[in-house]
Amino acid sequence: MTDTTTPREPGTGDGAEPAVALVAARDDRAKCLRTLGGRIRRSFLDSAGAIVFGMEDGTVSIFGLVFGVAAAAPDSRAVLLAGATGAISAAVSMMAGTFLDVETANDQAATRLAEERAHVLTDPQQADQEIRRRLVSDGFTDAEAATVAGMMGRHPDSRLKIAAAVGLRVREEARQNPYVQSAWMFVTDLFAAAVPVIPFVIFGLATARIVSLTVTFLLLVVLGIGRATVGRRRILPTVAQTVGIAMAAAVAGVLVGKLIS
Repeated sequence: MTDTTTPREPGTGDGAEPAVALVAARDDRAKCLRTLGGRIRRSFLDSAGAIVFGMEDGTVSIFGLVFGVAAAAPDSRAVLLAGATGAISAAVSMMAGTFLDVETANDQAATRLAEERAHVLTDPQQADQEIRRRLVSDGFTDAEAATVAGMMGRHPDSRLKIAAAVGLRVREEARQNPYVQSAWMFVTDLFAAAVPVIPFVIFGLATARIVSLTVTFLLLVVLGIGRATVGRRRILPTVAQTVGIAMAAAVAGVLVGKLIS
């Protein structure tokens, strides 16, 4: 009798379905990780200013505190106690301050957008004239500004968004997430504040002072470069300014420690 069984394609059969499912699940996990990694990277870039500011604030404030206490402390344990307490308190304070600051900025932007939309709806002709004047001041010709205004008039929904964005220089998409910003602030502030403190966990008082000064100086150089990159400033003056501020805080802390002791 002739065998009429249809030949199976390679990769198919009883064992193929689990393999396909396994590959699909692996692809889904990889996609999820890429998406998560992209979100983290994007939030990091969006929070770059807060990150640099948080790290600089944490380093400078705790560096001054640590060296002020170290000038009069009998051992490393006293410095560690003061530094650790100050670091966590400063990080929580900066986190709360950043959260409130971002929320306030978002509320102000939302209010201004709502007012601009109301103005466009109430008097669209005057709003168009204002937009044309704004575009002309930005380098558009009168004809180009009139063309843009005419195109906006044919798309009412987009007209509101464009009028608000051009008139106020803000967009709904520019709103920042206060939870993300404050979380980055807490993590970076706490990390930077811990740098001057950690040597007092490992070494004796005299050695810890030298190590703390060294690692903090290196961190400040990195922060200065970060500030220059974010603000598009010259690197050397920015690094010198960052290190100078921290050194001034350390000197002030030492003087106070000496006076009290």
